[in-house]
Amino acid sequence: MRTVLPFTILGTCCIALAPAKVCALNMTVPPRPTTPPAQSRFTFKDVLGKEKSVDVVSQYRPDKITRPFTKLDRSLDPKLMRAATIAEERAHAHSRSQCWHYVKEALVAAGVINSRPKTEYAKQAGQELMSNYGFKKLPVQDPYQAPVGSVLVYNAKRAAGHVEIRTKDGFVSDFRSKTPSRRPLLGVFIKG
Repeated sequence: MRTVLPFTILGTCCIALAPAKVCALNMTVPPRPTTPPAQSRFTFKDVLGKEKSVDVVSQYRPDKITRPFTKLDRSLDPKLMRAATIAEERAHAHSRSQCWHYVKEALVAAGVINSRPKTEYAKQAGQELMSNYGFKKLPVQDPYQAPVGSVLVYNAKRAAGHVEIRTKDGFVSDFRSKTPSRRPLLGVFIKG
């Protein structure tokens, strides 16, 4: 006895109703997708109730990075880069409100300066580094553009301010951070 499969004639092609086979063309039918395609936008409401949407990032896209890692500037004193490494090794996960103390110690340990600065407040660091230790102020307004090893000094109206050293992938003082301080930048300083 022969088994006969039911079939349908579509145009000039004979299609057997057996699963995933097409007779006369000898091709397999692609399987149906089991999951819906990924959305390309995420929609949400902001605090004002206005609907907004953003791209959904599903894979690494280097063209979308807005703040890339900084590049090493070989023309700078290598002791500045060593100070950045020392500060990173000694830093904590969270601030201990001793940024200027930790930056001073890293600069002395790396041999960038030969004695500990005397100023008390972090916002005074730039002026003292220029007048007593031979630092110069760079014409940089964006902390992300500061070279590795440079000292960034920030202002604060009724506080001590903040000071940090630029590393290859972030900023360091008494703690490590991928982003710079939100305080107003007073200046970026390097040993000149």
